[in-house]
Parts: sequence; C-alpha cells; structure tokens
Amino acid sequence: MKQKIFTFLLIAATGLTACKKNTDNQPDIREYDQQQIQAYISANGLTDFSQDTTKDGTGTTGMYYKIITQGSGDTLKYADRISMVYTLKTLDGKYVSSDTITNHLYEYLGHLVNDNLPQGLQLAVHNLLQHKGASMRVLIPSRLAYGQKGYGSGSITNVNTRIGGNQSLDYYVHVIADQEVYDDKVINNYIAANNLTGYTKDPLGYYYKITTPGTGPEGGISEFSNVDLTYKGTLLNGSTFDESTTAITFTPYSVIEGLGSALQKYGVKGASISMLIPSALGYGTAARDLIPSNSILKYDFQITDIK
Repeated sequence: MKQKIFTFLLIAATGLTACKKNTDNQPDIREYDQQQIQAYISANGLTDFSQDTTKDGTGTTGMYYKIITQGSGDTLKYADRISMVYTLKTLDGKYVSSDTITNHLYEYLGHLVNDNLPQGLQLAVHNLLQHKGASMRVLIPSRLAYGQKGYGSGSITNVNTRIGGNQSLDYYVHVIADQEVYDDKVINNYIAANNLTGYTKDPLGYYYKITTPGTGPEGGISEFSNVDLTYKGTLLNGSTFDESTTAITFTPYSVIEGLGSALQKYGVKGASISMLIPSALGYGTAARDLIPSNSILKYDFQITDIK
C-alpha cells in the first residue's frame, strides 16, 4: 500500500514539474513584446528603425524608433513644458487615433503619464527625441504602454474604444519648437487642402475673409460697442466647439483677441466674416472644454446689429 502511495505521489510530482517546465518555456513579457514588435516591423515593411539601448533597470526599454526630423536647441528635461502633437495605433490595428487636431498637448514632459499617456512615450521624448522641433516614430512595448489592463472602455472588439491588454503601440510624435510658426504653417496647409480662397492675413497674425459685405464704413465698432451676431466656432477637424444660430450680444474687449480685433477692424452691420485664428490669439496654452491647448480656431459669424 505504501509503495502504491509513493508511486502515485511520484507521478503527481513529475506531472507538476512538467507543467512548470511548460510554463517556463512560455515567453515572458519582454520576449512577447519583442516578438510582437518584430512581427509588426516585418509585416509592414518598416525600415531604418533603431532599437533603443537605454537601460530601464532590468534591461533595455525594448522600444524601436526612427527620427523623422532632427530638432535643435537645449536637450529636453522633465521639468520643461512642451507643446506636442501625436498619433497612435495598436499593433493589432483595433485602436487608431490619428487626429493631430484632437491630440494636442501642452504639459511638463515629466507629467505626460499623469495625462494618461504611456511611460514609454515620456521616455522616448526625453531620451530619444531630445529636442524641440523634432519628430519621430516609436514602437512602444506593452509593458511601457498600458500593460495587462489596457486602456479605454468597452470591448476590444469595438474599434477605437479600447486598447487591449498587452498591446504594443505605434506612435508618431512631434514636439513643436515655435508655436507661432507652426500655427501659421498649419493654417496655410488647411487653406490649400480645402481649396479655400480669398483669405487675407491680418498683421496681427489671423486670417480673415469677408464672405458677405455689410453696410457702413469699417472701423465703426469700438472696443466697448455692443455687437449682435450669430456664429459658429470649429476646430480644423470640423468639430464644433461653440455655436449660436440666434443673435447674441458681444463686446470686442470680452472675446478672444483675434475675434475682437477683426470685429473692430473689419466688422460692419450685415457683414459675414470667416476667420482662422492661431492659438496665441485664441485660448493659447489652456485647454477649454472641447478646445485642446494650442488650438487653431475657425470662426464664421454674421453681424446683425451694432448698438
């Protein structure tokens, strides 16, 4: 009897050892991420990517990157505020966020993780991108992204609602060196891409177009005039952040600088005006409701009365 029990225990122990051995033969998270990224690079024919050799405590980061545009100036520090735009997608293609109008950020480099961006992105900007004015593409392993839990809401079968667990990420990121120059370039690209004509750049920096001439001389509106107008405010991706189809009374001194300037310089009763306003003449670095930080604003408005 004792012999039978001993034989049974020996067989059981052998079975457990075999199970443990199989588990050990499975790739750990570093190996899994590497396999995932290498397969993605091969499947998409990506070239000129370098592997990051920065140590992260237990090895290298495992990120792969490609510098698209070299930046200049002082090396970025975690205490530096940066303005940046980015796109991202999961390597399985189930989550894509490619709208750089929405994906604006103005924040301390050391606080990116606080804004729900991956630790890997923060490390990549600090260690690899390094300078303002630079842009890069970086493949971030899942352990430096959103880990086992993933990110977002809903099922991973719903496209663009959730990043699945253990998903590595493909990021494009550009750190802006000069916001004024960047905004002006974006406005001109927007005008060209949408075949817009008739816009004039005001010396202050915004672009305007008189779509319907009004009555009366320009310059009749002062800083403290009461101006009745209907309007629509949109971002350059077409999303509306504010609108009124019934006339609302404004005074030029109470609105954003670009809009207030245009009202005083070009506003007359009955006129319809379209504007493209750079971020410095809008809400600047402050995010505001549906408006991300450093956003270019498009306003279309009609002046119905001046009091």
